[in-house]
This record gives sequence, structure tokens and C-alpha cells, in this order.
Amino acid sequence: MILPAVRDERFTTIRRGGTLTDADHHLLALWAATCAEHVLHFFESARPEDTRPREAIEAVRAWVRGDMKMMDARASGGHAMGAARALDGPARRAAYAAGQAGVVAHVAAHELGAAAYAVKAVRAAEGVDAGSRECHWQREKLPDAIRELVLDDQRRRNSICWNVFDC
Repeated sequence: MILPAVRDERFTTIRRGGTLTDADHHLLALWAATCAEHVLHFFESARPEDTRPREAIEAVRAWVRGDMKMMDARASGGHAMGAARALDGPARRAAYAAGQAGVVAHVAAHELGAAAYAVKAVRAAEGVDAGSRECHWQREKLPDAIRELVLDDQRRRNSICWNVFDC
């Protein structure tokens, strides 16, 4: 489980009673998609015919552009996670990263799941040191507007995200 027991209002949109702006929600979704796409090759090399994880990444980007409904992006994320279930190792984790990215449209806090699964994919393929480099790469990709929010989220949820953010 990568979500906290109590929801952080910073990841709940203003219209739902939280403090997250739509602009920052979109930035979280795009960053999650970037993290997932960076490791997608692990999945695609194992299952080149299965497009569900790539479709989830494309769906959340379409949602950000306003070209897709949130429920459709969320469903696409679920399908990507379905693609993960039959696999193991880096391919499984990469598909879960894509699925988590897809569902950020529904629950912004899944942004950390996309990043964590991406680090786990790299760790499974190349070891802990490579996972640490992946974590640093992800942090370099953080937009300034959400940098402190995500870094604080990593500190707060690191223990339920397999401690992958100790980089």
C-alpha cells in the first residue's frame, strides 16, 4: 500500500476541500508520467505486444490536456496494473509505475507510486545504486512549483514506499 491511512489535504483538490490547485495536480500527473515512461522499456521488452502501460501514460497526459475524462484515464491506469500482474521483476514494476501514473488523474497522491515503482524497476534490473541514480534523476525532473510538495511527500511516505527515496 503506497497511500497513507489518512489523506494529505495537500493532494486533494481545492474543489474537494483540499489545497491542491488544478495546475499543480496536472504537474504531478505529468511528473508521474515522466517517471513511468523512463522505465517503460523494461515492460515493453518483455511484452512488446501489450500496449496497456504506454496507453496509461498517454491517457494521463491526455487528461492534463483536457482531451480525456478523469474516469477514462483512471481506467487506463487500472488496465496497466492488470498488465503487471502476470509478470515479475522489472517488467512488473514498470507496468505498475505506468498504472500508478494513470490513476494520478483520480487521486493525485498516486504520483509517488509511479516514482516508487519506477525506482523499484531499476533496482530489480540493475541494483540498488542504479535505483538511487533513478531517484536522483526523478528529482531533477520535478517542476519547481511542486518540488517541495513532492520531496516532503517522499520523506513522509518513504517507509510505505519500500524506502526507495533514500537516495
